[in-house]
Amino acid sequence: MSARRPLDPTARRIRRLRRESWGFAVGSALFFIGVVPAYAAWAGPVGANATFFAGSIFFTTAGLIQLLLSGRRTPDARMNPADRADWWAAAIQFAGTLLFNVSTAAALIAAITDPSYVGAGWRPDAWGSAAFLVSSVLAVVATKDRGTLWDRDARTWHGTGLNLLGSIAFGVSAVAAFVVPSTGELLSPLWADLGTGIGALCFFAAALLARRTIGDAD
Repeated sequence: MSARRPLDPTARRIRRLRRESWGFAVGSALFFIGVVPAYAAWAGPVGANATFFAGSIFFTTAGLIQLLLSGRRTPDARMNPADRADWWAAAIQFAGTLLFNVSTAAALIAAITDPSYVGAGWRPDAWGSAAFLVSSVLAVVATKDRGTLWDRDARTWHGTGLNLLGSIAFGVSAVAAFVVPSTGELLSPLWADLGTGIGALCFFAAALLARRTIGDAD
């Protein structure tokens, strides 16, 4: 039996981009599932928060692939503005995923320690949501001159638009999940749930569309 032929650099990059898109898709699906009331009631506080934590791990893995392994160039003095915005968008998004790792882990630990204290469970935190929003804006900037990017398919209007909408929705959820000191309740439980769910759906759709744009590697 002949040995499997090594992939050429282009095929390796495409495979990494495919893994990136699948990571974001699976992570988004888990965030959406975690906020569905029927699932949250069935899984309980620990199960629901474990789902969010698992989703954050997929996000972080995909973000790391996006930043380091997909082919993006490290910023230097010769880099064009679109590539520079693209790299910073990926870097800040990766930082945002790490912040979501921390907040989902904290929510899971709180659920294990005292399930009744968690209440509505995890919702996007302010810092992670802010990082996602800044990243999405930079991605839009990069998309304006996508013809000069290291890979013109690295950013597309449908992808950056959906990610921006998702980041805005996560931001709305973060604000709505603010605990009012005088009542000890969320500012808006409805929008805390809706923002998370809408944001997750936007990220999921963007990841699937990116998967179609990338195509198949041999």
